[in-house]
Amino acid sequence: MIMGKALAVTDATFEDEVMKSDVPVLVDFWAEWCGPCRMIGPIVEELAGEYEGKAKITKVDVDSNPDISMKFGIRSIPTLLIFKNGEVVDQVIGAVPKTHLKKQLDAQL
Repeated sequence: MIMGKALAVTDATFEDEVMKSDVPVLVDFWAEWCGPCRMIGPIVEELAGEYEGKAKITKVDVDSNPDISMKFGIRSIPTLLIFKNGEVVDQVIGAVPKTHLKKQLDAQL
């Protein structure tokens, strides 16, 4: 299931899509009922278009994928993690401006 351009990642696909990716990956941990998640959602979708081919932009629904959320200690959402070579290299908690996210992502390219 693809929402806009951001790739929906699940407990089952996380390893292949994120940990084994050869480009940096932004993972947006979110939930349907989360107000700030809905605010940052369109920004994440825009980034997916802008970074196509340079970075992978993904989303994890924490309600449907509790294993991966627990593994990375997701306590509040939205939490956005940036992975590079299978490692968490950056983290953003809460709804932040698009410029902030772009700066974090650009640092990993």
